[in-house]
Amino acid sequence: MAITATTVLATLSVPFASYAADGQSSDIECGLYDCEVGVEVPGQGGGQAGGNDGGTGGNGSSDGGDPANKKVCKYKLADPQPPAGSRDWEGHEPGDGAVYEQTCGWEDFTNTITRLVWLAEPPAQEAVDPAVLAQRAVDAMTLLGPDVASPRAAGKYTVGVPMWMWVDQSATTYGPNTASASAGGITVTATAKVSKIVWRMGDGARVTCNGPGTPYQASEGIAQSPTCGHVYSKTSADAKNGKFPVTATSTWTIDWQGGGQGGQLTEIRQTNVPVAIGELQVVR
Repeated sequence: MAITATTVLATLSVPFASYAADGQSSDIECGLYDCEVGVEVPGQGGGQAGGNDGGTGGNGSSDGGDPANKKVCKYKLADPQPPAGSRDWEGHEPGDGAVYEQTCGWEDFTNTITRLVWLAEPPAQEAVDPAVLAQRAVDAMTLLGPDVASPRAAGKYTVGVPMWMWVDQSATTYGPNTASASAGGITVTATAKVSKIVWRMGDGARVTCNGPGTPYQASEGIAQSPTCGHVYSKTSADAKNGKFPVTATSTWTIDWQGGGQGGQLTEIRQTNVPVAIGELQVVR
């Protein structure tokens, strides 16, 4: 049986002075930080080793099956620059362009490969979209649904009696909530606050409140809430489990600025509260 051999390129980290000091050729060809070593591997036939671009056999375009995970490269000026005559100059002389550390990997920068490359001009840095950083800042926040103080699931309310609705306020349930995100020398700061709460009362009614509501005081008697309330006209006896499914949906409005830009984002959060509504019993 015929056995074929393939040359596999391996990268070694060695000092520049350890190779070809006399200018003679060698099976080991080195740059300032890397060497390509020819190794005969029996039984490996036909194919070529993966390229220096970090690919997986072939053109290096594999993304691990995730089309959203794109391959990207970052560059950093090598310091110090390789000496004259180094292979890293790719036949050029110091002063003609420059040598950079190139790190390539997927967009989340896993499975990266770093090597030295010569470039005639400084690499164009990938532009950072401030709006993307704004969303990252929002994602870093813990934005929750309304912290409903009234109505309460454990309570029982009465047909025809005004119900006062309000929420407790905190940074995560009402705001303001502030966070920042940075990349590429740009920092974006976002501030989120609830702009309205829409209550669906379970009886078909919908109430929009532009604030947290007003806490009820016993001195108010059976007065209606001045800011956020509802009056039920029927009991919840026929509803599932004998309670109306009340939902409070908050709209978070987020203002952001940074990178010479600004804008507004919106997030929606919801809280559910089952509420029992009964009739006033008259004793004769």
